[in-house]
Amino acid sequence: MSAIPVSDADLYTPGARADPYPIYRELRALGPVVHLSRYDLYALPRYHDVRAALMDWRTFSSARGVFVDPGMNAQLEGITLCSDPPEHTAMRAVLGRPLRQDRMRDITPTIEAEAERIVTELVDRGTFDAATELAEHLPMAVVSDLVGLPDRGRAKMLEWAAAMWDMQGPADERFEAAAPMVGEFMDYVAQEAVPGRIHPEGWATHLHQAADRGELAPDKCPALMLDYITPSLDTTILAITNTIALFARHPDQWDLLRADRSLIPHAINESLRLETPVPQFSRVLTEDHTIDGVPLPAGTRVALLYGSANRDERHYPDPERFDITRRPSDHLAFGRGEHVCVGMHLARLEMGTLLDRLADRVSRFDTITSTPLINNGLRGLEHLEVTVQTAGQRG
Repeated sequence: MSAIPVSDADLYTPGARADPYPIYRELRALGPVVHLSRYDLYALPRYHDVRAALMDWRTFSSARGVFVDPGMNAQLEGITLCSDPPEHTAMRAVLGRPLRQDRMRDITPTIEAEAERIVTELVDRGTFDAATELAEHLPMAVVSDLVGLPDRGRAKMLEWAAAMWDMQGPADERFEAAAPMVGEFMDYVAQEAVPGRIHPEGWATHLHQAADRGELAPDKCPALMLDYITPSLDTTILAITNTIALFARHPDQWDLLRADRSLIPHAINESLRLETPVPQFSRVLTEDHTIDGVPLPAGTRVALLYGSANRDERHYPDPERFDITRRPSDHLAFGRGEHVCVGMHLARLEMGTLLDRLADRVSRFDTITSTPLINNGLRGLEHLEVTVQTAGQRG
């Protein structure tokens, strides 16, 4: 172990949560594996190694949790995120049915109508918060209805989801402050997200029906709500906000997209690569394993730094440049392998629809103010006030 480079870098300070990229560059330069001494984690900062780990669940196990805090990992063992096949496969098969790519056709008209409405309203106003007024709209207006949760509690859904992500990190002040809110959310889903209170055709009902058929244990249903709520809200909201911020900084790229809408999927991938909303999860080695010549023993917890891997100069030329013609479909923002994001098709649909509607009406975004989100598990902007020029305006 003495040959492994050691770093005392703290990825959980407010400064590092707002801008982790200098630390990521240092870690990539140190080696394929770096011991983060503050948290006794062995970080994988380079693209090749992170991707290889994601594709090898037998060696890089999620079953002992994927967070930083040992207590939190123990508490969440057995949920979809913190499980391996075959248990993971069975739960994901149930969870993912309404989120399959072919099912997106059914909800596309609703997404398109809501996107048209909110874009028209905000662009006509001229100045708005792209985070709270634009990016939050589709996830909050559409996803909550799709899940079919009762109205009571919806106002706190974003607060609860952010708290869950705060508990992905070490047991710091943010972690401790989030714990009561996570408990509140779990009480809500246990008492309210049950047959008789949820919409009979919503995704939550689908989970309970699967339990009735014996496809999963009934006591899994409340925890599985986490898999519908947390990935469908904050991550998509941050991804949309990050994308608008990037286009505000790079108007030439917005011109390209407006001229060629076939670039929208590539713009989404490039935004997710450059500004990854979930920059890290961890795994535990099930056996002794060597990573690029670095031996690690069984039981080692390794941090997979997606946010660093997606900017690895060994894989992406000029990785800090925003280029929507790059076509980086191999980015790791959605993960890979068994744990690839179950909601990625919904996220792509929401992002793509908003970009298409915005491209019809907006010729320029200009940032007025922005505020970074400080969260242990997420990265992006909490606020992004922009003003827009419409297609008929001159700068």
